Amino acid sequence: MERIRENPLQQKKSTASYTGVTLSIADRIKISIVSTLGYWIIRCVGRTLRWKTIETQSLESIRSAGKRLILTFWHGRIFLATYHFRNQGIVVLTSQNRDGEYIARVIQRFGYGAARGSSTRGSHGATVEALRALSRGNDVGITIDGPRGPRYIAKKGAAYLARKSGNPVIPFCISAERKWVMKSWDQFQIPKPFSQAIALIGSPIYLDADASEEEVQITEDLIQKSLDELRDRSDSWWTTRQTDEGTK
Repeated sequence: MERIRENPLQQKKSTASYTGVTLSIADRIKISIVSTLGYWIIRCVGRTLRWKTIETQSLESIRSAGKRLILTFWHGRIFLATYHFRNQGIVVLTSQNRDGEYIARVIQRFGYGAARGSSTRGSHGATVEALRALSRGNDVGITIDGPRGPRYIAKKGAAYLARKSGNPVIPFCISAERKWVMKSWDQFQIPKPFSQAIALIGSPIYLDADASEEEVQITEDLIQKSLDELRDRSDSWWTTRQTDEGTK
């Protein structure tokens, strides 16, 4: 039986959505069908995965100190991240296009809120909604190289949220041992059923409210470096273990 993780933030789940997309009846039907299918695929596959999570600092200890989390991760890991952090009331920034509509519909079924906007369209509205979510006691999630790449290049925004809200940026990366990798710009990953999955949670990155622009840039560089290191470690997790065991 699936174990649902209880979290007090569930009671603060956001239902905000800035669509900015004109949809025909046919579009709405298609999005409804595809998002429902996506939900069931993630749910069914996610239940079969064997998870291992390594936190540099306990996320619960950060929350207990009165802080909320600004979770940053790569766009291609949405499948794994959606299942891993489900039912915690996290508000995720999603793009103002049809792809964003698909993603928003799927993640809302897993207990997420959606703030619509991106680095290229509607970013101000999404940033305002993200700050409101943090002030209400919700965590926030950002696919930091979305919505269209370049892949694995962190866009600006997370450091600004940290400075304005006083909450830490938490970089993380999740990888599956066995997976399908799509031929998309983000090399979207779909884990194979019954695979192992590793979630590596990086150290919290704080930024003072009176930080200078230079300090903001340094923080953005630190976020990029942390995400790169976490991706390298998670993607090579099983290869490294096998090599270590073979040298014993």
